[in-house]
Amino acid sequence: MSVTNPLPVRRDRGFTLLELLVVMVIIGLLVGFVAPKFFAQIGKSETKTARAQIDALEKALDQYRLDVGRYPTTEQGLAVLTQPPAGDAKWAGPYLKKAAPPDPWGKAYIYRFPGEHGEFDLSSLGKDGQPGGTDDAQDIVNW
Repeated sequence: MSVTNPLPVRRDRGFTLLELLVVMVIIGLLVGFVAPKFFAQIGKSETKTARAQIDALEKALDQYRLDVGRYPTTEQGLAVLTQPPAGDAKWAGPYLKKAAPPDPWGKAYIYRFPGEHGEFDLSSLGKDGQPGGTDDAQDIVNW
C-alpha cells in the first residue's frame, strides 16, 4: 500500500536575482538620500566644536590678561596658558587644565597679538587648512 502525501512538496529556492537587485536599488536610494545629510551634520558639529574651543581659549586669554596685565605675545602663543613664561611673576595659571587643543581637523589654532581685527586674533583655517572657504572649509575666527 502506498501512502501519498496530500500536501504538495515545496522546494525552498531563496530569492531570485531580480528580487535581490530590487532590494539593492532601494538600499542604494536610501543611502543616497541619507548619507549627504548625515555627513553635513558631522561638518556642522566640527565647526561648532571649533567655535566652542575658540570661546574657551578667549576666556583663558582674558583671565591671563587680568593677572599679567597684557595678552601673551604671538611668540609666546597659547602655551603660556598652561606653562608660566620665563620671568613673569604675575602669572597665576594654569589657565587651562591641559595644553591648548588642536582644532577639530588636527591643526593648531592661529594666535596673533596684537590682532588685526581686535586686541588679539584667534582662528582656525577650517577643514581645508587654507584661508577663506565656505561651509566646513570656512575659517572660524574670534572677530
